[in-house]
Amino acid sequence: MTAKHIETDRGLSIRMFITGLGLLVLYLLIGTLLFALKIPVMGIVVIEFAMIFGQYWFSDKIAMYSMRAKEVTPQEEPQLHAMIERLAALANIPKPRVGVSEMDMPNAFATGRNPKHSVVVVTRGLQRRLPDEEIEAVLSHEISHVIHRDVAVMTIASSVGMLAGIIARMAMWGAMLSGNGRDNKDGESLVLLELVTWVASIAIYVVSYLLTMALSRYRELAADRSGAILIGKPMALASALQRITGDMARIPTTDLRRVENMNAFFFTPALAKGSLGSLFSTHPSLQARLDQLMKLERDLNGQA
Repeated sequence: MTAKHIETDRGLSIRMFITGLGLLVLYLLIGTLLFALKIPVMGIVVIEFAMIFGQYWFSDKIAMYSMRAKEVTPQEEPQLHAMIERLAALANIPKPRVGVSEMDMPNAFATGRNPKHSVVVVTRGLQRRLPDEEIEAVLSHEISHVIHRDVAVMTIASSVGMLAGIIARMAMWGAMLSGNGRDNKDGESLVLLELVTWVASIAIYVVSYLLTMALSRYRELAADRSGAILIGKPMALASALQRITGDMARIPTTDLRRVENMNAFFFTPALAKGSLGSLFSTHPSLQARLDQLMKLERDLNGQA
C-alpha cells in the first residue's frame, strides 16, 4: 500500500488552511503592534521574515537540539533504518533522516520543512520499552505526519507565539521606563500605548496557541489513522499508545518539564494538562485515539 492509496484527509487540509489564514492575520496584527512601537516598516518585515524563515528552515536542527538527539547512520542503527526505509517506500516518499535521542522518556517525533528534508527521531526509552511491531507502528504514525506536511504548519505557527511574547516584553519594559521623569500628557499617552500593546500581544499569543492546539489534536488523529492504514495494524498502534502512556507516568516530572516545549510534536504528550486539558492539550485524549483505532480495525476486517 502506498500513500496514494491512503485517502486524503480533507478535514486536516481544511484545518491547516484555516490555521494558516488565522496565523496570517495574527502576523499582520503583530506588524501593526511593531509599527505602534515606532519600529520602521522595513524593520518589521525583516523581523517577521527572520522569525518565519528561521523556524521553517532550521526546524529539524532546533528540534533535535532541544531533544539532545543526533542523526544516526544505517551502521549505527540498522534495524531502525530498515523500518523507516520500508515505511517510506510504502508511503512513496523519500526516506527521512533518522535520529535518536538518548533520553529515557519513551517517545518519538517527526520534523522538517518538507518530505525531502524531514527527520524521524525516536528516544532510547521508546526503543527499550516497545517490541519491534509497536516501534514500527509508532514510526508509521510519524511518517504520516511527513506525508500530511502538517509539521511545517506547526513549526511556522510556533513562531507567532514567540514573536508575540517578545513584543509583550518590549511593551512591558517600555511602559515601566517611559514614564520616568515625565509629567506631560505625551508621556502618559506613550505609557498607555505600550500597555495596550502589551495586552494585545498577550491576546495574540493566546489566540495563536489555541489555533495551533486545535490543529495539533486533529493532526494526531489523522496521523493515527494514516499510520495504521499504512501498516495495516491498527491494534499495534493502539498497544503502543497504551504502553507509552502508562510508562510516561513513571518518568520523573522534572525530566518531562525539560522537553515540554516539544509537546505538540511528540507521539504522546510529555506532560498532560490539568482540568482544562481538553482546551489546552496538544493531543486528543487516549480514549479518543483508541476508539478510532478500534473502529478502524473493525473496518479493515470487514466487521460491522
